Amino acid sequence: MDKKPSDALVSAVSSIASKPVSADFSIFIEELKVRFNLSLDAILLYGSCLRSHEIGDGVVDFYTVVDDYSNAYKEHYLRYFNTWLPPNVFYLEVSAQKKIFRAKYAVISMSEFEKGNQCWFHSYLWARFAQPVRLLYARDEVIRKCIYNSLAHAVVAFLRPTIKALGSCVVTAEEIWIKGLTLTYAAELRPERESRARQLTELNLDEYRHLTECALPLLVGILEKLPQEHQVQGIGYRCLADDSERRRSLRRWQLRRWQGRVLSVLRLTKATFTFRDCIDYAAWKIERHTGVNIEVTPRLRRHPVLFGCKVFWKLFRRGVLR
Repeated sequence: MDKKPSDALVSAVSSIASKPVSADFSIFIEELKVRFNLSLDAILLYGSCLRSHEIGDGVVDFYTVVDDYSNAYKEHYLRYFNTWLPPNVFYLEVSAQKKIFRAKYAVISMSEFEKGNQCWFHSYLWARFAQPVRLLYARDEVIRKCIYNSLAHAVVAFLRPTIKALGSCVVTAEEIWIKGLTLTYAAELRPERESRARQLTELNLDEYRHLTECALPLLVGILEKLPQEHQVQGIGYRCLADDSERRRSLRRWQLRRWQGRVLSVLRLTKATFTFRDCIDYAAWKIERHTGVNIEVTPRLRRHPVLFGCKVFWKLFRRGVLR
């Protein structure tokens, strides 16, 4: 388990997570409150609609944190799915202002949310929550503090293996986060182009610089800040991992890549039972990020698991998914 995050780091993530967002997002919050009632602990907003600051015509991304799966679901199979391989992902449509707004929301228990951001080997959760998110709802102040602490753990969980993979070198905070996002994207079947990590880092660079600075007390022995007189062209940190540590780290990232491919296939298979129109959504997202059009045939709709795996294998062979 990681050490307790510093007050400075918790304060930094809470400042980011509490920034205001468009009031349009509230229509989803009310719907999720109705769906999960007393089991609902927290709702977090992340993804492209957060970065664009509006709902627009996209699909809004939420994480819904619940106290317990048995309280969150009436259906036993959904409890089993969520326990076996969290999170479950669902599709949501809400009508307002004579328009239809769309979202997908992942469901995870508070205990899994905390473990996933702190000590999961795979980057699936901590890579998402090291990046800026917004906490749109918390049941009470105790839950709010738990979420903030978990977000702080995610930053450290993201930075440690990233820095070790860089080896012994002098870098900027920007270079650290670009490297980390590149590694974590490669650990999943993601359609983003290779330049995406740089774009996302530049979009929130001031926040990433501040988070890196605040995380330093938990990175002793692997990262140190250069004295002011040695900082040139914005270079501010020295990575302290030696060659053997770097090789070990890269092997672990390679293992995450293979683990991520297996988990991605399993999660996509599970989504065919929980996510309405999941095939159309996957095709839309791939085309949006890569420009590659996926023909959704009647056969693919009837047998999404069997023929979906065939489609994804072809995309992987072509390098569309990495």
